[in-house]
Amino acid sequence: MKLNHFTSLAILLSLAACKPADEKSAAAPASTPTATAPSEADGWVSMFNGKDFTGWKSNEETPNSFSVEDGTIKVSNGRSHLFYVGPNGDAKFTSFEFKGKVKHMPGSNSGLYIHTEYQEKGWPEKGFECQVNSTSHKDPKKTGGLYAVKDVLDTAPVADDEWFDYSIKVDGKHITISINGKVTTDWTEPEGWDPATALKNMAGRKLTSGTMAIQAHDPKSVVYYKDLYIKAL
Repeated sequence: MKLNHFTSLAILLSLAACKPADEKSAAAPASTPTATAPSEADGWVSMFNGKDFTGWKSNEETPNSFSVEDGTIKVSNGRSHLFYVGPNGDAKFTSFEFKGKVKHMPGSNSGLYIHTEYQEKGWPEKGFECQVNSTSHKDPKKTGGLYAVKDVLDTAPVADDEWFDYSIKVDGKHITISINGKVTTDWTEPEGWDPATALKNMAGRKLTSGTMAIQAHDPKSVVYYKDLYIKAL
């Protein structure tokens, strides 16, 4: 039977629809790469095992301010500090890098101390505080700042109730703090720095050496930490 022009076109389109897709178009889209933990081979040390406080020492100024919840360090209740002592109980760093994940709930305040040392009570006198603080907390010094030295004011760079990356690098007299990969603090301790003169009631704010500590700030604050790593430089 002779086929007219329209009938021929319909057959060709039908055959084309039945043709298998080429290999490239049929392939599933590539999966999004997942982040990997820092490698021990590169000098990174895991600070928290996700199960208990091995390698840490709380001053228990307010009992039960630190607990382990679903593989995270939960910070709540009143003022206390949890000091990293390491596997041998004497952890101390001069130049180093730190990486961790943090989540602050609405109206919550905490902090990460560097170059500090164990203290029975009160705000740590030695070292600097890298601020962790929600936009909705009354303290205007927010997440990502170097407390009272190089502050991030009024608005935190991250939302409440969301995990974010917190990185600290101390290289000699130079400190950088990064939140989700973006530098929020870049500060070099000046030659002849005298914190007793430069900062009110903070005479110990000087780069020397020491350990890290996590701050429990007040009874209304709830903050979580996980995936904590440190590397000496």
